[in-house]
Amino acid sequence: MMTTTTFETTLAEPRRGVAVWLDRLASVPLSTHQLLFRLGVASVFFKAGMIKVSSWESTVTLFRDEYRVPVFPPELAATFAATCELGCSALLIIGLASRLATLPLLGMIATIQLFVYPSAWSEHLVWGSILLFLLTRGPGSISVDHLIARAWGGRRR
Repeated sequence: MMTTTTFETTLAEPRRGVAVWLDRLASVPLSTHQLLFRLGVASVFFKAGMIKVSSWESTVTLFRDEYRVPVFPPELAATFAATCELGCSALLIIGLASRLATLPLLGMIATIQLFVYPSAWSEHLVWGSILLFLLTRGPGSISVDHLIARAWGGRRR
């Protein structure tokens, strides 16, 4: 016969097991997430930049005929986009000037969202959220930025 104490213990066991797993998940260092965010978002932009430079004439034609970015002529817009995608991605990968590197990419996402592909908001929201996180929280301790801050005696939160 099951007593009330045994019944309560039986119900409590799965809750304790879930709590243990949640505690383990919560103990994953934030710097791990920051590194993965940097690598993940950088890979998207780096790939796009490599495609642009691999076929430059096609890229300029795409900027002229499909993207039609306001204000900038297609050649300048294509050059700016490829430079930002490759340069900022490289900076994010190694974690150097990481917060600064997020700004041009956020600007590109906003431009693309507003003027080029407004229906691609779900992808832009994901990329923008990751970049906003990195802008506000930094690249983490697995980064050149962190090494520089330590060498200069700065303290990071």
